[in-house]
Formats: sequence, structure tokens, C-alpha cells
Amino acid sequence: MSDLRLQGTYTAIVTPFRADGSIDWAAFDVLLEAQVHGGVEGIVPCGTTGESPTLTHEEHIEVVKRTVSRIAGRLQVIAGTGSNSTHEAISLSKAAEQAGVQAIMVVVPYYNKPTQEGLYRHFVEVANAVRCPVVIYNIPGRTGIDLLADTLARICEASSNVIGTKEATGNVLRAQQLVLRLGKRLTVLSGDDALTLAMIACGARGVISVTSNVLPAEVARATRLALEGKLDEARRAHLALLPVHEAMFLEANPGPAKAALSSRGIMLDAVRGPLAPVSENTRRAIVATLAEYGRGARG
Repeated sequence: MSDLRLQGTYTAIVTPFRADGSIDWAAFDVLLEAQVHGGVEGIVPCGTTGESPTLTHEEHIEVVKRTVSRIAGRLQVIAGTGSNSTHEAISLSKAAEQAGVQAIMVVVPYYNKPTQEGLYRHFVEVANAVRCPVVIYNIPGRTGIDLLADTLARICEASSNVIGTKEATGNVLRAQQLVLRLGKRLTVLSGDDALTLAMIACGARGVISVTSNVLPAEVARATRLALEGKLDEARRAHLALLPVHEAMFLEANPGPAKAALSSRGIMLDAVRGPLAPVSENTRRAIVATLAEYGRGARG
């Protein structure tokens, strides 16, 4: 078993692009420093929010290496290394481990729709190919298949370095079931910003957040209050952030997060196809929501 402690706020970091589609490393560095100063516990590069499906293999590894080199010793790095090919997931996982990450995050294979047996074999093969801790990411709304609790329990029995799960089914009942059944063996992290408070109340230990790209200190504070059991303060902080959480998903992630960061001059809102920048109506709604949140925070 790993002694890595997963707890708090982990930012599923966006990958900034220039107008020509190349990675904007200067903007990425600024974004990473903002996360450090915001007090989050870790960074998750190359997840869904990082547009991993459109990164080349070389870009993927370079983003992970850049993250490690910039925040080593200051924040944990949990690199997204999942794929709908077991072979590719193993290759990316080994490269991330060699880059010095604290853990890897492996998403349920998408599009293929494997059976539960196929999922079991996939995750065990990936976990057994590395020594570093593994976080499993279940998001059936994007992958088309749900990793069931029974299968996750089997994976945990077979692979001691599987230490956590990013639970993004949108179902607090599932989170409860996982904590009840595997809570002494596995750390549950919320994969839905809007459900973080409810999931922590049931035993989850934090969140892998989209909103913390934009408001790292505020999301980290809300998560910390919930973990400390300061329910009234946590509820106020969470509910104040709720409109922002909702705005981050007005269109396909990470378009809204990039639009929000672009409105602050941190980076362009460029995304890679087949994604498109958010509509002007959505952009205005995001800016208005952030402004309203800021007024409330000052009040």
C-alpha cells in the first residue's frame, strides 16, 4: 500500500493553446503558479479538462514533465494517463512515472464499451505495469460504460497500488456505496464540483476540480471547510460557488473554463477540434456569473 495521502483540492488543469494550436507554455506556467498560490493540494494534468484526447503522445508527456518540473515539492502531481487502448495507457503511465509524478489517474476506457471483465483486466494490467499509486477515474457520461463497485473491489484486491477513485457518475448514492464498501481501502474523490460538499459529508476526501482552474483559493477553502467538519461555513462557501460550478458546464468542458481564464487575460480560449470556443451568449453568462460571485465575496 502507498503512503501517499489524497485529500483536498486537485485541479484538473487546462492545457492552454496559442492561436496556431500549439501549447502555450508561458500561460501554462502562469496557471500553475496561480494554483500554488491558491493553496490547492495537487494538479492533475492531461485529464479530460486538459483535452488529453487531442494531445499527441509527445505533447502529453511534455505537459506532464512540465508540470512536475514547475511544481515539484510544492504540490502533488497526479497525471492523467488513461486511454481506450490498454497498451497506450501502460505506455503513458510508465512515462509519467519516469517523469516523477506522485500518482497517475487512469480513466475508464471510452468508446470501446468493454465488459466488466475487460475493465478489470485493463486496470490490473495498467496498475501492475507501474509502481506508483493509481487513481481510477469513472465518468460514464463521457466513456459510455460504468465501472461497477464490484469490479472496482476486484481491482483493489488484485492491485495494491490502486489507492483512489475519482467518482464522476453524478450520483451521491454511488459515492456512499464506495465509501461504505471500500472506504478503508480506497480514497474517494469527487469528480463533480457541484457534488463535493455532499460527497465529503458521506466520506469522500476531496475533489478533482474544474472550477479551481479559475478560483483555486475559493474552491480550496470550501473543500477544506467541509473536510474540517465546519458545516455551516462549508455550506455557505459551497452554495456561493454553485453558480460558478454550473457555469463551467454551460458548454463542453473545458470551453467555459478557458473562456473564464481568457476574460482575465491569462490565456486564449483556444480549444482543439472537435471542440469549439463557447458561444458569445455563454461567454457573457460566464463573465456575469464570475462578477456576481466576486461581488458576493467582497460583500
